[in-house]
Amino acid sequence: MEERLGCQVDWRLFGTGPAIVDAFEKKALDIAYVGLPPVIIGIERGVRIKCIAGGHIEGTVFCGESGSAGFPRETDLSKILSQFRGRSIGVPGRGSIHDVILKDVMDRHGLSGKINVINFAWSDQITEAAVKGDLAAAVGTPALAAALRRYKGFTPLYPPAMIWPYNPSYGIIADQDFLLAERGVAGEFLRLHEDAARSLRDDPSGAAGTISGYVGFIDSEFVLETLKISPKYCAALPYEYIAATMKFAACLKRLGYIRKDVSVDDIFDTSLISEKHPEKDHYDPAA
Repeated sequence: MEERLGCQVDWRLFGTGPAIVDAFEKKALDIAYVGLPPVIIGIERGVRIKCIAGGHIEGTVFCGESGSAGFPRETDLSKILSQFRGRSIGVPGRGSIHDVILKDVMDRHGLSGKINVINFAWSDQITEAAVKGDLAAAVGTPALAAALRRYKGFTPLYPPAMIWPYNPSYGIIADQDFLLAERGVAGEFLRLHEDAARSLRDDPSGAAGTISGYVGFIDSEFVLETLKISPKYCAALPYEYIAATMKFAACLKRLGYIRKDVSVDDIFDTSLISEKHPEKDHYDPAA
């Protein structure tokens, strides 16, 4: 990728979206894959970043111990959540998309303060806590759900698409100064980003093998299981993606994560992705 972009790329790994936004604020990053809620929180406090492309939707998975009541036998999310009263649910850091979705769902179902929510800096720590018996359930990425199934026997309790339809699991976020100075590089990055999304959609087995070989310490079966949990990848920014993001903005204000309203223009710059992905989005594999 470095040669195709025509520049040296320095990849950095962060535990959660809020940590990535903090790095943007310190001018330590130019472009990143991030969930939209921490991005909105950062924008509201003055971080100069924009979402310039989509990436994945409906990637927040609610899973619990084997034997827990869950979908499809139990369709009422309130009842599914209520079984964990007085127990602990693990979730990534405060302000992450998974944290916001869990807090919103608990608030809407009158369960705030009745379930112990534990935030973790890294998803691996959630798996470790579950293996130790410290958690009865968890909310997080498809990769977390796959790890919890493998190492603790947890099972998904509710379909990701039904928790919050079209929720923006992650998008491509860019520093505004970088976007102005390196628009050509950013555009080429988005083209390669859509190539990668197409591979995840059209050849998940091949993509799983590539990812496994690159990472080195996870097998392709684990990656493929992760991809199958929520296989909705695309670079486009359709109306539904943006509308779901704005619902998040309202939710963030209601829950006290932000104090001011933010607009679509505050969050998004769709000009580049409109050039690179003018066709209909590919988030729905059945469409």
